[in-house]
Amino acid sequence: MINASDREQAVRLIIKATASGARLFKACEEIGISKRTFNRWRETDSEYVDKRTICERPEPANKLTPEEKQEILDIVHSEKYADLPPSQIVPKLADEGIYIASESSYYRVLREADELRHRGLSKPPVKRPISTHIATAPNQVWMWDITYLNGPIKGTHYYLYLISDLFSRKIVGWEVWEEESAEHASELIRRTTMLEKIAAKQGLLVLHSDNGSPMKGATMLETLYSLGIVPSNSRPRVSNDNPYAESIFKTLKYRPNFQPKGFETLTQARIWVQRFVTWYNTEHKHSGLNFLSPIERHNGLDKDIFEKRKAVYEAAKTRHPERWSKGIRDWSLEDKVFLNPERISENVDKDSNEAEAS
Repeated sequence: MINASDREQAVRLIIKATASGARLFKACEEIGISKRTFNRWRETDSEYVDKRTICERPEPANKLTPEEKQEILDIVHSEKYADLPPSQIVPKLADEGIYIASESSYYRVLREADELRHRGLSKPPVKRPISTHIATAPNQVWMWDITYLNGPIKGTHYYLYLISDLFSRKIVGWEVWEEESAEHASELIRRTTMLEKIAAKQGLLVLHSDNGSPMKGATMLETLYSLGIVPSNSRPRVSNDNPYAESIFKTLKYRPNFQPKGFETLTQARIWVQRFVTWYNTEHKHSGLNFLSPIERHNGLDKDIFEKRKAVYEAAKTRHPERWSKGIRDWSLEDKVFLNPERISENVDKDSNEAEAS
């Protein structure tokens, strides 16, 4: 709240400005208040004290009495309900013909008594930090995952291992095998680092994946350590912590010549994936890259391509300016790409407390 001296000064400045010919709403706008606020301040007593801080407010008619609050605490302390959250206690009491307050009131009473804790023998939920990474150039952050490819018989599958680059979206490594294993994943990682000519320097490359056994196997982790690659994993049971990998799999499985009924052989599956990777890296104009191909972004050709596009658009606008109501299209890309960026502000205290209590 604004203190009394600042209120008084603001009112005097506005009165002085209006006396000199200024319009009231403009003078208020310069101070940063509304006309209604100015009138309210001017009509207060000479001390310019905010009456909201000193007025007496009646107690709400629906406020719980101290006896009712104590009854709630006695219930949640009782042996019968000691391991249950309010969301379970209130319906059980209703079945017995008893109603004291709503579930939210139970939570509020527990919070006031500093007793809002996890109840029961199960482990309390753990809030794990999100895996946030940033890439400003190729080969700083890779993402990888495994997906099924249907085999020749229903219920049999081949497994596509695929690694993509966060900055350029290029598929930098892939392989198809008949089973999932950390050994296959390790082999693919070694081959991909050789193809991309990445030296084994500690901490220069992050490899993000989900929590599958091939991603966290001892063989895989040892390989990453020897190559100086930092492993990163999604949060357990959070399906969208590796969104770019999932996006590529969707693009793959919606290609017109995809084999939804299955590939006859492992060789056939590998040939098809090879063609897809070539198309995706070199021909596919990626919407997330402002319609560049991943290989163009990976090789640093984006600025030259965008400059040429700008020249084409500017020439078209010069020929027919009447067809353009605004400027030309923005042909540019951010220099930083984020994987799972953290939110600037999160108001989760209340929700997390109540989640722990449940």
